[in-house]
Amino acid sequence: MNALQSTTNDAKGGVKVDYIHLKKAALILRALNHKLRQQMVKLLDENKRMTVTEIYVKLRLEQSVASQHLAILRRAGIVATQRDGKFIYYGVNYKRLQEVNDFVEQLVA
Repeated sequence: MNALQSTTNDAKGGVKVDYIHLKKAALILRALNHKLRQQMVKLLDENKRMTVTEIYVKLRLEQSVASQHLAILRRAGIVATQRDGKFIYYGVNYKRLQEVNDFVEQLVA
C-alpha cells in the first residue's frame, strides 16, 4: 500500500479514511486542479524533461509565473527536478500520479 492509499473497510462495511493522507491527497489534487498546471504537466509528459525557460517560452508565460506554478507542482510531488550542469530539468513524477489515481479510485469505488 502506498502513502496515499488510506481507505479501509470497517467491520460494519463502511469506509474509514485516514485524514492525514486525505489532506495530502487534497493538496495534490488542488495542485492538479488548475488549467495552467495541467498544461505544464501535459507539456512535460510530451517532452519528458524541460527547463523552466523551455516551459515558459513554449507556454508564452512570464518566467516568474512558470516558476511559481512549477514550485506548486514540485511541492505536491507531481513533478521532479534533475540538475544537469547549470540547468534544472523538470519531469513528470509518474509514480505520484499513479498513487493519486489509485487513491481517487478507492474513494469513488
